[in-house]
Amino acid sequence: MEKIKMNVPLVEMDGDEMTRILWKMIKDELLTPFIDLNTEYYDLGLKHRDETDDRVTVESAEAIKKYGVGVKCATITPNAARVEEYSLKKMWKSPNGTIRAILDGTVFRAPIIVKGIDPYVPHWKKPITIARHAYGDIYKASEMKVNGKGKAELVFTAEDGTEERVLIHEFDGPGIIQGIHNLDASIAGFARSCFNFAIDRKEDLWFAAKDTISKKYDHNFKDIFAEIYEKEYKARFEELGITYFYTLIDDVVARVIKSEGGFIWACKNYDGDVMSDLLATAFGSLGMMTSVLVSPDGKYEFEAAHGTVQRHYYKYLKGEQTSTNSVATIFAWTGALKKRGELDGNTALVDFAEKLEKATVSTIESGYMTGDLALISKLTEIHKCESLEFIQAIRKNLEAMI
Repeated sequence: MEKIKMNVPLVEMDGDEMTRILWKMIKDELLTPFIDLNTEYYDLGLKHRDETDDRVTVESAEAIKKYGVGVKCATITPNAARVEEYSLKKMWKSPNGTIRAILDGTVFRAPIIVKGIDPYVPHWKKPITIARHAYGDIYKASEMKVNGKGKAELVFTAEDGTEERVLIHEFDGPGIIQGIHNLDASIAGFARSCFNFAIDRKEDLWFAAKDTISKKYDHNFKDIFAEIYEKEYKARFEELGITYFYTLIDDVVARVIKSEGGFIWACKNYDGDVMSDLLATAFGSLGMMTSVLVSPDGKYEFEAAHGTVQRHYYKYLKGEQTSTNSVATIFAWTGALKKRGELDGNTALVDFAEKLEKATVSTIESGYMTGDLALISKLTEIHKCESLEFIQAIRKNLEAMI
């Protein structure tokens, strides 16, 4: 067949360890044989980030602003052990955090549902999408270790030089201090991204924080959401028969467990980080979770929700076989290709991406899957595939479809 053409590039951000190996396998087996792939490539592997003083990460985010769509491989956020392992200049920040801050977007994560892999909560019949604010909070925090007695204050110096002070704590001995912040403009962008996504999906939107304890910080989120909903979105929600409501995060956790799914759960940055992993595990596997960063002005970055699969990478380096789940990375590519096709009016590209997703799901439902899924699948006949074997099984089903 003639390869599908792409007139506008998407931004391709390569990554680290085993997911970098899978990235190449996916391109070689599932993409380049069928698409005349047009990407602007950025190497976000840890060594290259170190060599460029992390400028490559900023450049990739600026490229997404330019082209509108990006797809990202999983990357390492280095800790002290990684600094030593890779002989790094410094402990570089999370590339995901850097990209999210530049795009000021919201991360939407949802499970990929397949027959034979049942959620741990039996009555979850539909996906639950986590909407995670992608700016501020502890991810842009300032921290200090206190070594003895003293007074800690929160100080704001206005442009005219006047100061506001709030006592944090009178220390009698050693301790720690953390300062976090957020921006009204970013919170408003988060709210609008969530409301727009709910309208697109025609699903209810739940937002949860802890304004009873955080009477300024969390209450500000609550107020901005409420004001924007009432002024801009309430009529459209009512027209579609969907709802928006705010509740405390401990209340919403109980509601989520009792629900059947099929809604969007909006969370502040850290809450969304934790709860998306909890939901992914509860639905079966973190390797079966889609993730897309959406900016308020309609820029998209697709990625897998999991890490670089370090343990499998070390096995791969020894020449041992691995059975690594590539589904979330495949869906990162299909999400980006679909969005590129939608924006460009390229129906052939959209159709191909949808078929690749169907081929991936049908491969698992026919019993061919990686080891992590084989452990939790309820199917009676299962063939545990090695990493490349699984991708090649998907290709066989894809070729039958097209």
